[in-house]
Amino acid sequence: MTVWIPGMATDQPAERLRGKREEENMNRKIIGIFLALGLLVTSLSGCGGGGQSASSGAAGQGSQSAGQSGDGEEGNGQEPGTSGETKHLVWGDTTFNAENGEPDINPHRDNSGWACIRYGVGETLFRFSDSMEIEPWLAQSYENVDAQTWTITLRDDVYFTSGRHMDAAAVKECLEDLTAEHERAAGDLRIAEITADGQTLTIRTAEPVPALINFLADPYGCIIDMQAGVTEEGIVSGTGPYQAVSLVTDTSLELVKNENYWNGEPKIDQITVRTITDGDTLTMALQSGEIDAAYGMPYASYPLFENDNYTFTSCATSRVFFGAMNFASEITRDPAVRKAIAMGIDKESFVETLLDGNGYAAVGVYPDSFAFGGDAVTTETYDPEGAAKVLEDAGWVDSDGDGVREKDGQTLTLRWLTYPSRQEQPLLAEAAQATLGAIGFDVQINNTADHNRIRTDTGAWDIYVSAMVTAPTGDPEYFLAYHCLDSSSNNDGHYHSDRLEALAAEMAKTFDTERREALAVEMQQVILDDNAYVFCSHLRMSMISKASVTGLTAHPCDYYEITADLDLQM
Repeated sequence: MTVWIPGMATDQPAERLRGKREEENMNRKIIGIFLALGLLVTSLSGCGGGGQSASSGAAGQGSQSAGQSGDGEEGNGQEPGTSGETKHLVWGDTTFNAENGEPDINPHRDNSGWACIRYGVGETLFRFSDSMEIEPWLAQSYENVDAQTWTITLRDDVYFTSGRHMDAAAVKECLEDLTAEHERAAGDLRIAEITADGQTLTIRTAEPVPALINFLADPYGCIIDMQAGVTEEGIVSGTGPYQAVSLVTDTSLELVKNENYWNGEPKIDQITVRTITDGDTLTMALQSGEIDAAYGMPYASYPLFENDNYTFTSCATSRVFFGAMNFASEITRDPAVRKAIAMGIDKESFVETLLDGNGYAAVGVYPDSFAFGGDAVTTETYDPEGAAKVLEDAGWVDSDGDGVREKDGQTLTLRWLTYPSRQEQPLLAEAAQATLGAIGFDVQINNTADHNRIRTDTGAWDIYVSAMVTAPTGDPEYFLAYHCLDSSSNNDGHYHSDRLEALAAEMAKTFDTERREALAVEMQQVILDDNAYVFCSHLRMSMISKASVTGLTAHPCDYYEITADLDLQM
């Protein structure tokens, strides 16, 4: 459903938004009180069913696959994790849906690799440590033979959940299918030839790819058994601690432990991943015990869980909320308009007031945890008076006194395209609508799940605001190659810079780490000077679970969630 929010102008945008936020906090507390009363009445009347509501119709199959004893009846009145001797954890997630490009767990399809790796089904040849250093995972070691040749030695003790041994031939089949089916992966890896010999895999690239090992740690690089194939539901056979047994897009995923996992015994028998896109519903599900852990909890709900009954795990990430300007639009192709937008968004207030401090105001593409991030670059700062002057000097004036500027008969209307599945996006849109409205913009927000289709129509929007982990591979090339170049698959606004293209060509051939970092700074500065993108905030990611859940740890790349260490105390 598409939601249009009309322009709003106010002289005190931050205060008004803060008041609204306090009202939302109070509403959630009231909801929590009524919910608790409802649960009390339910328990007194003897009407159980927490176990049944926590899982989909396929959950029974998952429990039996996990070796559940007894007659297998559902709805026994027990909460998740308490059904007999079987450990069953229910996970609630706002982001596991087709809207986010995750209709299933097939890593060769769109962004589904994220679900594959997050939920413990798939693993990659290499992974990132807590300090974002690359390290072997399914691989044992690698050698960069020459600029275009890499030899990777694989572990010899890994098996797919299909039962097949993971050797170089299996990995070759997987990577060849990946590059045939996944446009971004093909562009990143640029593989010309793969040869397999026992546990030794040799990759020859069509041209030098300095970040090849980092790219192989991307979620699309989850190694799956192509002989086992992909089911109609999008289920694959991976090497991870859990095996998928059923999947319903936008609804649920059922997992059972991989009894033959190579890296220790998984501690939970069955896991149900539930797609819960509404933040209030997610809040109530965790409060009521329908779920054991949650990803994507609204910030306004955090106070409800800041007690001994729940556990938070948090870390800073490189996920950034940013706007891409549309250079096909008559409005945002104007340099003055782009500069005014960059000057007219109050990033600090957005982070502190609407995100409750769960983030960091952004300067450029990368956070300051990277040598090429943070204050390594400069950009416009919040200056509404200066932004108004920029517009005035460029001929954008409010000639009729209605609060909206015009130029040559055209109103300063900014069509803001975003989506609801990331809770921060509507908040950012509302904040920008207030502050930009105060300097003469008519901001019309299209907050829709249909954003991926609409963004391909450059006649339908002026700024597209989304979220992305900008350095998930620990290397700066990822974001720039994905969004900012003529060849980028997601250069939605058709931005072009001769200087940027030249720097990108150099980075693509540069193996020296320090030079790559310097190039990343130069490239960021180019797009910031053009105000082609405005970077608003970096995310501090948190997951919340019952106190009985252990082994859940937030990771800076936002990849690894359900692992063999995850446990549920009975």
